[in-house]
This record gives sequence, C-alpha cells and structure tokens, in this order.
Amino acid sequence: MVEIAESLVLERPEDKLIQRLSETLSGYLDQERVDDCIRAYQFGAAAHIGQYRKTGEAYICHPIAVAISLAEMRMDADGIMAAILHDVIEDTPVTKKQLAAQFNPEVAELVDGVTKLTKIGSKSQAETQAENVRKMFLAMGNDLRVIMVKLADRLHNMQTLGAMPPEKKRRICRETLDIYAPIANRLGMNSMRHKLEALSFQEMYPRRYAVLNHAVKKARGNRRKVIDTIESSIKNRLHEAGLLGDVSGREKNLYSIYKKMLHKKISLSDVFDVYAFRIFCDSVDTCYRVLGVMHNLYKPIPGRFKDYIALPKANGYQSLHVILMGPYGLPIEIQIRTHEMHRMSESGIAAHWLYKSEDDKCQKFQDRANEWLRDLLEIQKTAGDSLEFIDNLKVDLFPQEVFVFTPKGSIIKLPRGATIIDFAYAVHTDVGNACVSARIDRQLVPLQTRLENGMTIEVITAVWARPNPLWLSYVATAKARSSIRNYLKHFKQLEAINLGRRLLEKELQALHTQLDTIPEARIKILLEVTAMSSFEALLEDIGLGNKMPFLIAKRLLQDDIYANIKLDDGDHSQKSPLVIKGTEGMVINLAKCCRPIPGDSIIGFFNPGKGIVVHHHECRNSNIVRKKHTSWLDVEWSLDAVGDFPAELRIEILNQRGALATIASTISELDSNIENVTVVDQDAHVSVDLITLTVKDRVHLAKIMRRLKELTIVIKITRVKA
Repeated sequence: MVEIAESLVLERPEDKLIQRLSETLSGYLDQERVDDCIRAYQFGAAAHIGQYRKTGEAYICHPIAVAISLAEMRMDADGIMAAILHDVIEDTPVTKKQLAAQFNPEVAELVDGVTKLTKIGSKSQAETQAENVRKMFLAMGNDLRVIMVKLADRLHNMQTLGAMPPEKKRRICRETLDIYAPIANRLGMNSMRHKLEALSFQEMYPRRYAVLNHAVKKARGNRRKVIDTIESSIKNRLHEAGLLGDVSGREKNLYSIYKKMLHKKISLSDVFDVYAFRIFCDSVDTCYRVLGVMHNLYKPIPGRFKDYIALPKANGYQSLHVILMGPYGLPIEIQIRTHEMHRMSESGIAAHWLYKSEDDKCQKFQDRANEWLRDLLEIQKTAGDSLEFIDNLKVDLFPQEVFVFTPKGSIIKLPRGATIIDFAYAVHTDVGNACVSARIDRQLVPLQTRLENGMTIEVITAVWARPNPLWLSYVATAKARSSIRNYLKHFKQLEAINLGRRLLEKELQALHTQLDTIPEARIKILLEVTAMSSFEALLEDIGLGNKMPFLIAKRLLQDDIYANIKLDDGDHSQKSPLVIKGTEGMVINLAKCCRPIPGDSIIGFFNPGKGIVVHHHECRNSNIVRKKHTSWLDVEWSLDAVGDFPAELRIEILNQRGALATIASTISELDSNIENVTVVDQDAHVSVDLITLTVKDRVHLAKIMRRLKELTIVIKITRVKA
C-alpha cells in the first residue's frame, strides 16, 4: 500500500515537470546552479500551496512550465529562478525583500519587473492594463530578461486558456495580438510570435480557425506536385552553378493567411497563388550568387525585390526577398539567407542565450533591442498617462520600414507613411523642434511630405521655429508624436506664465507700482490665500484666464489681503491696453467669428483654461460678454505685428465660367492665399461666396478689396466681421 501511495505522489504533474526542467537545465548549467533552481521551485511550491489553476492542477505547474520554455532557450539560472518565482509577489504574501534575502537582489528585481501592479484605485480595465505594460517596459529598460519571462508566461497562459470564460478569453487574446506578439516580433523572436498568434487566432475565432485550417490542408495536398516541380528545378540549377544551398517550401502561417484575406479582401485561392520557398546558404556572398542564379532560372517581377541583408529590419531580421514569375505563370516568393540568419530570425534576442559560441553576432540583436527600449523609455517620460504610452507603443510595434539617408550618407529607418517631421525627430529631438522645411534630393519640399525608400533628406532648421499642433495629424512615429506633445504642453505653460506676468504688471502700473517692488512676504501670503503652489503657478492661472489680473493686483496692494475685493466699473476704464502681436499662439487666440487683423480696433476676453480670445470691436459676440466687466480687457495691436492673418470676404459675382478662377488669380497676384471658399447662394445669374484669405493687415485687405471691385464680374464685396 505504501508503494502504491508513493507511486501516486510521484505521478503528480508538478513532479514530472520539475524532472523535465532539471534534465533540460543539466544540459547547459553546472550542478550548483541547477540546485539553486530546484531550491527556487521548493520555495515557490511552498508559497503557492493550496492555490490551483482553472484547469484544476496545482498552481506551481504554471511557473515550472514557463521555466521549461526559457530553459529550452538556454536562459541563465537567475532568469530560470525568476520564472519559477514570477507570481509569488503578486499572488502570495512573499515580499521583494524576502526574495532578495532568500536568493539574490537580481532575482528579486526580475520578479518585481514581471509582477503586475495592484491596487491602482478606481481605474478602468484599459488603464490598469496600460499601467502594467508601462511598468513592464520600465523594468525591461534595466534587464531584457523581464520580457523573456513575460513572453514565456503569456505563451503558457495561451496554451491553457481553454478553462477561461469566453469574455476573458477574448480580452486576453486581443491583448496578446495587440501587445505581446508584436513585442516578440520587434525583438526578432519570430518563433514565439507565430505561436502566440496561432493560439490567439484559434481561441478568438475557433470556427474560422477550423475552416481555414481544413482548407489550407486540402489546398496543400493539391499543390504538392507543383511545389515538388519548382523545388527540384531550384536544386538542379544550384547544383549546375556549383552552389551549396538547402531548399525548403515555406509554410504560410494560418494567422498571416487570415490577416491577408481580411485586409486585402481576397479569397484563400488568391493567397495560395504565391508559392513560397526558402534557400539556406553558408555565407552572405553565396546568398547574392544564389539570387543571380534564381534570376536566370525565373524572371523577376519588377519592384518586388527587398534586400534585408544590406538593410536589416528594425528587429535585426536579415534575408533576401524576391518574387519571380515561375512555371505555368505562377508567382514564386523566394527568401535567401544564411543558416545563422535563419536561427537569429527565429530566436531574436533569445539567440544571446541559445548560441553562446556566437556571442559577437548575437550582440547586434541585444544592441537593437536596447536602442528600441531607450527610445521607448524616452517616450514614456513625456507621455501624459499610461493609455497615451500604449497608443505610442502600438504605433511603434507595427513598423513597415522605409530606408532614407542623411546628407552624410547615414541610413535612418522609419515606418511606412513617415514624413519629414518624423525624420527630423529621428535625427534628434532638437532638430525636430526647430525644423521649418527640408530638401529631398536637393529639392525644397513641405514638412508633411511622405518619405520613400532611397531619399536623401536635409532638414532646414531655424532658431525661432517651434512645433506646430497640426504636425500631430500627419506624423507616423511614436517618438515624434510624444516629443511634439511634450513640447506643446510645456510651451503652453511657459507662454501662459509670460502672459500672466505681462497682465499683472500692466494692472500694477495702472495702480502706480511695479511687480519688482512688491515684498516677497506679501506674495507668500497671496499664494497661501489663493492656495497656489508657487508664484509661477499663479501667473500661469492668470495667463490662462482662470484668475483676473486686476483682482490679483488689488489684493497684492491691499493691506488686508484676505479681504474679498469687488471691482467698480470705473476701475477698468483707467487702465492702459495690453499690446499684442497676434502671433502669441496658444494663450492669445484670434476669434474665428470676426477674424480681427492688425489695424482693427479690438477687445480681449478671458476664456478660463485657454487664455485670451481677441475679438473685433464690432463683433456681435463681444457685445454679450462686454457686459461682464470682470471678464474683458482692452487690447491693441503692436506696431510691429507681422504674419498672415485670416480674413473673410462676402462676394457677389456673376455666375460665369471661370469667374472664381479670375477672383483666385487676382488674390494670388496681391500676395495672398485663399484658405477656404464656401458657396452660400447661387442661381443662374449670381453666385454669393464666402472666401477666407490671408492678409498682413487692414491696408493689405483694403488693397485686395479695391482690386476685386474693379473686376467686371464682381457685383458687391464686403468684409465679414461677425
């Protein structure tokens, strides 16, 4: 009976798994380090005792399965120990400090990096997930093994997803496809990516997976004869040329087939029209010679050749890709690479542990991964919140590269759809912030120009330039987007502080004093009364229109700062107007209802949170707000106000062919651009149009209106002021 009981104990799933782990570890670690891993198992098993997975097995089976995946990648002992213990901080009373004391600080840091955040308050599911991913990337910045453990953890979770409720299952699959599979791809771990994608696809859409899987197997059988014919032709030609190379038909991944069918809206037969083969060579030189032989065997299709050996992908992937027109008019896709390139493409950063003998060659994967992480950490510092960071991360995880050159010949990789601005920020953040234009192959081009392979780009910068909020609508890289947002956020704050200082100084001058003469003690008391953290914060609030400058000025000068102040009508009329240029940007805005331009009489209104909105004196909207004496102030144009200001004209013209073209050419001759044209009313004889154009000032607008009145097709012309 005792023997039967012992045999039943030995057959526990965790015992089989730990035995398998020990055997795998013994293949590449010394016994002392294997014993350390066994000790980690014993500690983890004790910590997780009484905990079970949805499948019914003891919880410790999951960490051991994760450790086995990493052991097959020849992960070092500390990484294996972290995998075995990766859930103890999250799911048991064990602390990071206890782990560091029991094992070592390195293992404790790795486990903490993988551990999810808990008690994040009343945040949504999306925010909680985003915060966890953000934390993981911060930990990855210190140690890449964190993501290795996390990917192995996710793989085993996907393999045992069957016991989960359908809704949770779909959420986990979506997260895997959105974040973890692309991360594996970005780190060059294609084998891991394909496993995660296949499992996600199978669990999310089981019926689609089953139908597609059956159809692919059937199609594969029908194609066998054609594949054998092409494969033997390739082998014979290589033999004739005296070149060594292994040839194999490339299996298409089910999820890739599904995505292709979905996005290109094509049938399975169209996807399977392309016959795919891989040729493995012994050297890079042989790869290029094989390419020449293949071009002799079958004619290449123009524009369908990619050299990822000379220009590797961002994740380090190297291969030659070419599509040829094969027998029976069938397209053939051929990938040519060395055996080492293939191993690297399957393993990525895991190659660092898998192929210790080739450490120098594996180092480039580590360097690429670290470079990518440095960029991500720079992005996360400037991201407003975790959801914004995740948006930026997703942009960065799906790159289809474009290769462009700097004037000195350096190659820069950018995602497809990238613009000049993305290129400028890729060179340096300061270059991006100061760019005004660019030359592509010595020709001047606008900043929103989309880049194509092989372009040589020279960015033109200016000291006075700054990022434009409109850039956010056409940048493609996460780095450019986060840098622009960060600059604008800080620029608006700085601009608001400067405007707040100008407004407060103006009010104090009207009261016959200056800001510099106000004692520091009075300012401290005022900050206490207004509950502001600093004087800059108070000035920012004034600049954004959240506090009235004349009330703050009165309080500063009043003996009893704590008293409430009421403003008389007469107080406001004695003040000198605030001088503006109209180009201040974010905290001084020109109203779109009346479009004031230099030379107009104007009035400013405080818009809480946004700053000052400047209206024309005759604007109807200004009459309503003018009654609120505390929300408006006198403003006037600076004598040196320069720039292009929008103005709106209402024109009645004869409805003739070419009439609008005549109006447009006349406006263009007078150094003005048309921004918008709206047809308000039209009949057989007359057309009434609203034209928005840019002018320098009132004199410039008057000149344009006079010239337009001289045209025989113009019946009436007026400026719209409200």
